[in-house]
Amino acid sequence: DNREKIVELDVKEGVARVRRPGTSDSKDFTFDAVYDANTVQSNFYDQTGYPVVESVLDGYNGTIFAYGQTGTGKTHTMVGRPDDLQGVIPRTFGHIFNTINMTPNRKFLVRASYLEIYNEEIRDLLSKNPKQKLELKDHPDGGVFVKDLSNLIVKGVDDLTQVMEVGQKNRSVA
Repeated sequence: DNREKIVELDVKEGVARVRRPGTSDSKDFTFDAVYDANTVQSNFYDQTGYPVVESVLDGYNGTIFAYGQTGTGKTHTMVGRPDDLQGVIPRTFGHIFNTINMTPNRKFLVRASYLEIYNEEIRDLLSKNPKQKLELKDHPDGGVFVKDLSNLIVKGVDDLTQVMEVGQKNRSVA
């Protein structure tokens, strides 16, 4: 059927090697980490999600960004299923609130937003109008932000799960 595998991942080195179809010419892209189809959800979270959430709990901004072609497993990685194949997003919920519950001498305020970048357009998945395009802005003191993005105060895992479920219903799918 003339299909060729043109992307090779070197998980140990964090390299994605992309080969020009029909040739042996390739280009390497190096990342902090790359994950292949054999990656286990819990390992991915432990290696990538856990340190990001720990930084967030220390007061830093954090992002885990899933990018790729339709059907490549972004939703599986980020959302997963409610069993041992739980994705990054629900794993962060337990991580965040377990830490909060074990730190009674510190106050936390947890806000949740859920956005989608689809065909280079930013959409608020929690908005009453999730198809409305939003703008990316730069504030001299606060950095980059999405203008008019909803953010909801959440008090526990159940609140966050409900936010995720609302957002999932509003996603664009090809």
